[in-house]
Amino acid sequence: MSRYDALLVLSFGGPEKHEDVIPFLENVLRGRNVPRERMLEAAEHYYHFDGRSPINDQNRALITALKEVVKIPIYWGNRNWVPMLADTVRQMRDDGIRHAIAFVTSAFGSYSGCRQYAEDVDRARAAVGEGAPEIARIRPFSAHPAFVEAMTDRVRSSLAEVPQGKLIFTAHSIPLSMTQSSPYVEELNRACAAVAQGVGRSDWKLVYQSRSGPPGQPWLEPDICDYLREIRTDAVIAPIGFLSDHMEVLYDLDTEARAVCDELGLKMVRAGTVETHPAMIRMIAELIETEPGICPADCCAPPVRQAVRPHP
Repeated sequence: MSRYDALLVLSFGGPEKHEDVIPFLENVLRGRNVPRERMLEAAEHYYHFDGRSPINDQNRALITALKEVVKIPIYWGNRNWVPMLADTVRQMRDDGIRHAIAFVTSAFGSYSGCRQYAEDVDRARAAVGEGAPEIARIRPFSAHPAFVEAMTDRVRSSLAEVPQGKLIFTAHSIPLSMTQSSPYVEELNRACAAVAQGVGRSDWKLVYQSRSGPPGQPWLEPDICDYLREIRTDAVIAPIGFLSDHMEVLYDLDTEARAVCDELGLKMVRAGTVETHPAMIRMIAELIETEPGICPADCCAPPVRQAVRPHP
């Protein structure tokens, strides 16, 4: 029997209609020095899909699949859009939940993908106040064999379509200052190597996408589109850094990267994300029953803010 009386699926959130887009992006960017014109540029990505991000539907599908194997109640809360985490924690308290475990929809350790979610939980519990449930958290799981199995399966299917294509893994770019306080790049390289080995490929490349910072701030590179222009060869792109086909995958890969390949006359196949792969569902169910572990106090510390170099 589980030591927990509920599972909390904890995610980023996304808009579901046109009028949600700007309020959602204001939530995402609150406290960050991002010019409004950059926010409006990001909004166009969502308007390209009628203002609806697929991430919420994908989380609903994940919860539906988990209900087949998880025997405790499942709740869902987001960082940036409804259902907001504090509202979910309040509902959990009202339902009598006392000891929950959270599955965060982020496989790799970084401030934004790990510690910030722990801070989100702390703020939500503080907002709810007395009686708020204790919430343990499943740690980043990129090294788990089931995650590697699921991603390997997705990549193998895509390689069958373009057997000679260059195997390119992508993940969300983050500021270099954030990489200095987290295992993000190390974990990505380890997971990419494991998946590449699983499909029998020794030649692969890890690149990045979805950069959102000021031009003068150093972020992880190379960018996927820049790399495609450099190598000019057919490609199998595997978005290993994402658990579902949400906006960064649909726009930055299926729209922008594909446009580059079309311009260069290259074949491109984009591997699916792990989503509700049976291995992922099995992994989550197993992790609920095992000790989730405790991240150290200095886990994935916030990046130190540095002066931004002017863009030449």
